[in-house]
Amino acid sequence: MSETSAPETDTPLPRINWWQTFRRAPRAVRWTAWTALGLVILLLVLAAAAVVVVRRPLPQTSGEVEVPGITGPVEVIRDAHGIPQVYADTDADLMFAQGWVHASERFFEMDFRRHVTAGRLSEMFGDTTLETDKMIRTMGWRRVAEQEWALLQPATRDALMSYADGVNAYIAERSPSELSAEYAVLGLTGLDYTPEEWDPIDSLAWLKAMAWDLRGNMDAEVDRVLLSLDHTDAEIAQLWPDYPYDEHPPIVSGGGVVDGVFEQNATSNGTRNPRRPAYPQGVVEALERVQESVEAMPDLLGKGRGLGSNSWVVDGEHSSTGMPILANDPHLGVSQPGIWMQMGLHCREVSDDCTLDTAGFTFSGVPGVIIGHNADIAWGFTNLGPDVTDLFLEKTEGDDRYVRDDTTEPMQVRTETIEVRGQDDVSLRVRETVHGPLISDVSSEFATVGANAPADDDGDRGSGYAVALAWTALDPAPTADAILELNRASDWDSFRDAAADFSVPSQNLVYADRDGHIGYQAPGRVPIRGGGNDGTLPVEGWNSANDWTGEDIPFDGLPSVLDPEEGFIATANQAVIDERYPYLLTKDWDYGYRSTRIRDVLTEEGELSVAEMSALQLDTTNPMAETLVPYLLDLDVPGGYYRNAQDLLRDWDFTSPADSAPAAYFNVVWRNLLDLTFHDELRQRTWPDGGDRWFLVVGRMLTEPAGPWWDDAGTDEVETRDDILRQALLDARDELTRRQARDPQLWEWGRLHRMNLHNATLGESGVGLVERLFNRDGWKVGGGSSIVDATSWNAVDGYDVTAAPSMRMVISMADFDDSRWINLTGVSGHPASSHYSDQTELYVDGETLAWPFSRDAVLASAEDTLVLTPLVAE
Repeated sequence: MSETSAPETDTPLPRINWWQTFRRAPRAVRWTAWTALGLVILLLVLAAAAVVVVRRPLPQTSGEVEVPGITGPVEVIRDAHGIPQVYADTDADLMFAQGWVHASERFFEMDFRRHVTAGRLSEMFGDTTLETDKMIRTMGWRRVAEQEWALLQPATRDALMSYADGVNAYIAERSPSELSAEYAVLGLTGLDYTPEEWDPIDSLAWLKAMAWDLRGNMDAEVDRVLLSLDHTDAEIAQLWPDYPYDEHPPIVSGGGVVDGVFEQNATSNGTRNPRRPAYPQGVVEALERVQESVEAMPDLLGKGRGLGSNSWVVDGEHSSTGMPILANDPHLGVSQPGIWMQMGLHCREVSDDCTLDTAGFTFSGVPGVIIGHNADIAWGFTNLGPDVTDLFLEKTEGDDRYVRDDTTEPMQVRTETIEVRGQDDVSLRVRETVHGPLISDVSSEFATVGANAPADDDGDRGSGYAVALAWTALDPAPTADAILELNRASDWDSFRDAAADFSVPSQNLVYADRDGHIGYQAPGRVPIRGGGNDGTLPVEGWNSANDWTGEDIPFDGLPSVLDPEEGFIATANQAVIDERYPYLLTKDWDYGYRSTRIRDVLTEEGELSVAEMSALQLDTTNPMAETLVPYLLDLDVPGGYYRNAQDLLRDWDFTSPADSAPAAYFNVVWRNLLDLTFHDELRQRTWPDGGDRWFLVVGRMLTEPAGPWWDDAGTDEVETRDDILRQALLDARDELTRRQARDPQLWEWGRLHRMNLHNATLGESGVGLVERLFNRDGWKVGGGSSIVDATSWNAVDGYDVTAAPSMRMVISMADFDDSRWINLTGVSGHPASSHYSDQTELYVDGETLAWPFSRDAVLASAEDTLVLTPLVAE
């Protein structure tokens, strides 16, 4: 044995008895250990229970399920992203299966939406949503939807009923917590709730919510009134300029109305120019309070001028495929889940009994495909934005009468009962005039609004002012017919027949077909106004000259174009047609910066491929930067610290990707410039949001270095353009140093410009764990307001994204299987699903997914197949 070896021994090493050691420990130590162990076990149990709760609603996606209400087997084939393609042998089975699938992935969203549109949110959420319920009950969305049922074609009613049957078959034997994790969380707050069966009217009512969020210029009417209190007509014209037709071409470049029919090669006459009324203080107070109620409503599609869209279509001579290519990306509010759900609806064999073979983007709760293509045509939407709302000031007499010309008339009065969770029911008295419901009645404090209004020339002011809403969506219309007619359309004529039923919301419809045609149609109900009303301002309801005439612009008189000479059509919410058009569509267009950029690229690029069309959707060129940066670079700024930031702009290409330092600096400069220029002279409600209108306003002001808007009213000095621009540069440098880094090269636009995807109901609950479960926040994105990649932000509030492309699609008419699509989030509304937000990272990175349409392509991409089979009676 070496001297360094351990001695050999037969004595075993002592074993440590941890239990005996633990028992000998002081009692306090033992109790602490037991408590810690108990907490660990409890947390593990709670975590396991939470996993069970959030995974319980996940739907079955493979195998077979027997269901009542179908006549034959229905396949639901899902790809790697869970996107369902549904195959059936009858329209009824196809609609049933769509309802089943929507309910399996998005039922809470559907239930929430129908509570919104019926004015019943307070049943679930208590008095925090009472004002919203009052507003929607006053407008009567569901009442109008009920009236629409009788107007629909039998085939549409059948589809709605089959869809509802599918929804109800899915929810019939499932508890609320098996339908959605939201119900389980709300149950913890004491909500004892069982969802009602789905009714076809629930589907129709959702179309009213679409129309509300895309209604047009009602907010602008109020803003112009507020501006009129402090500013001259000339100043208002500077802040609200006319559309610049010479700089930004309209969608339809020519044409006119001949004998009531729009002809794309004709000429047309001009239109009228009404007077502007004065507004006593009582009216202003009424309008401000109405606007507060409007802003309290949930943003179902989004909020503000960011709501718009891009679409364009090129013909075969301008595409690399020799056939048309159509692109579309609607810009709506951001949420989790996103507004759309991708889906295909296929008849195994198209026949009289089974008429559909279509795919695209759907709304949960609504049968059919909203945007997409079928086997023959493709279509896309952007918001046309016509002026379909007017605010009428009503001079009231007593409780239930109002002034009409030289007399008074009785109001229509009804009573609504609103159930409020945990409280007594609330009775709501709704009053209507000939113009519409009095939305200034939505809370008790509005009952006396306008009581201080000055008398008119005859010394008569009545009991005060109220505000009535005239809106085309409050009259029943067959828009639901249009959706399914578009799904079945096979050529330009049948496409236009479908568009004729698309009453509200009015949309720009772009078109392409397999025969190589491209086209555009403006549909929708757009009112013809009396001679005293141009729709830009609230008008005196007691003067019948301001009334709507009771007629709408005839469909055949609305602008349209088929196969234009330039070989493409681009719509981005700009003016539809020039000022010679004889009817008033609106005076509040988007000012056309996005559309002009799109047109420039389409003109310059020659033959475009599907990939190049997708790339154009991601274009981040900032048109305001091209205008403003030369002025910023002409300024002297003090010291290297500030000059280093200014130097970022010298070689900038004006694009705004998420990792761009120059874009970060420019946008902070832009926000500070708007603050320094306008906040001192405008009421807070009218402060600049920084979008397209302000591009035009500031762009024109730059040519007047001593213009009055540049002066800061809060100082004794008289500031000029260069003073304001220089201060904006300095303030932006300091702000970004505080927010990000001292070195300007480390700045990133995306670190400021984040897209936060919040759940509509629980996403701002204030409970951290709940918010983390349902929200998907912090996405760094490029783009910006009035940029083709339209990730809008509001300069009043900060840099976070307020609206964005809700999806992107590019459709190849040469081969539908070469088309591409992407959703903002994923198809599922379940936070435990792998498809809850599995498309978001791809979306943020500018990628798209293959869009299979043919049966072979669908099968090649299949990951799961679920077969619904008829339930056999025992």
